[in-house]
Amino acid sequence: MPKNKLGGNKAKRAKASTENNKKELEFKEDGQEYGQITRMLGNGRCDVQCVDGVKRLCHIRGKMRKKVWCNQGDIVLVSLRDFQDEKGDIIVKYTAEEARSLKNLNELPENVKINETDLGGEDSSDDGVEFDEAAGVDVDNI
Repeated sequence: MPKNKLGGNKAKRAKASTENNKKELEFKEDGQEYGQITRMLGNGRCDVQCVDGVKRLCHIRGKMRKKVWCNQGDIVLVSLRDFQDEKGDIIVKYTAEEARSLKNLNELPENVKINETDLGGEDSSDDGVEFDEAAGVDVDNI
């Protein structure tokens, strides 16, 4: 009878250690600007309110597109386009901890809200839909 196989030629996988995942903080250079995502549009595009006061339509770059998830309210680094001022590309997404450290180093202005996803858009609690009971109509007598 053959012996049980013990797994022989399996490649060993490297374990991801938490201490090696610390990445260096990236600061902006010429042609780049910090911004906050205000709205996700789909297909890797989103509206970003940049620190310089311009609202830009940005595209999440290919390397980040399906690996790094960007949400509304995230602080990002935007690469500006040379001849399209209202468009840009998202290069880096900062975690909340990294964004706080950028704020402490005075890279981000004080009025930037880091952990808040409600950025003054439409009020989600009042969507304009009224039900008959709320309007004072007695539904039982109909």
